[in-house]
Amino acid sequence: MSVPLFVGSLHPRHGLHLPTEGTPERLPGSVRRTVTTDMVRPDGLQGMLVLTGRARDLHTGDEGVTVLGEARMRAEVDDKSEELCGLWSEPDRPALRQVIGTGARSGFRGRVLAADPELPAVSSLLYQLLDDIPVTTLVSGHSRVMEARRHDDGDLARHRALFGRDSCAGFSDGGTIMAGIDATGGPPMPTGPVAPSLLTADSWGWHPLDALPPHGMRRARRTDVHAGPDPYVDVLFRDSYVRPDGQETVIHEYSVTVDIDGLARSVRSIHATPRVLPWVECPAAAASAQRLVGVPLAGLRARVRGTFTGVRTCTHLSDTLRSLEDVPELLAQAEQAA
Repeated sequence: MSVPLFVGSLHPRHGLHLPTEGTPERLPGSVRRTVTTDMVRPDGLQGMLVLTGRARDLHTGDEGVTVLGEARMRAEVDDKSEELCGLWSEPDRPALRQVIGTGARSGFRGRVLAADPELPAVSSLLYQLLDDIPVTTLVSGHSRVMEARRHDDGDLARHRALFGRDSCAGFSDGGTIMAGIDATGGPPMPTGPVAPSLLTADSWGWHPLDALPPHGMRRARRTDVHAGPDPYVDVLFRDSYVRPDGQETVIHEYSVTVDIDGLARSVRSIHATPRVLPWVECPAAAASAQRLVGVPLAGLRARVRGTFTGVRTCTHLSDTLRSLEDVPELLAQAEQAA
């Protein structure tokens, strides 16, 4: 279900505001992966960024549920230098200590794989949490930009580095964001809708979630994989932000459905639906998902990273699509449990 809930005065060039409410019922024979990364600054907006991740795979059978795997992560990032100052994970992977002291954004994913090349096979859940670090570090800057804009502190120019011209549809030259930066030195303030809860009466619908504090943010992913003669996948992706008054709002949200060629483990058909995007330029990027029709799921992260660039794409849709690389593993788990 999608509900049009709005916060405050809408920017005249706001994008879609149709956030998802609740979570679909789990179906027998399916595997559900839920992944969240919370972005908080316990010592204030000028303090250390703390990323806390949690992930779980759950099989739903005719007679109950089975937890197939879990992972957790805590990363500390210096906002000014973007250096990864600390990293803890469960399962513990000692090799990952090599990436501490390096940058948390550009090149981070490559350094993770160089340090621990077996990680994706050993724990794709932990790998997904680490794979999100570069973009959650970037996205977390939203809270600081919002506060700077709210107080009109005159120092918005220092946030320019967050916005790469023509890097995606939302940052297109002449579009809402870049026009605002060119005119005022800072980006316009997105007016996101209230975040309907994803939780339902089903206590197994999501792994446990902590309450977010004001200025906190969360990236939430749900992937339902259904086995059978015609396997299919249902995905939800959401980035949210908690205003100073404690109201959680949605910044980005997509849903994606994928029909899988069960033998080739490739994309038979795909449909990406933008639910919440900040600006009018953003929704057109959803059409880029069609590039994956006929593409094998194996190696999808690298393929998306290398080819989904420029103003016809969306950074957050790309992050949604990249996670489909893990679908064959989830599908195998569902088939094995059948």
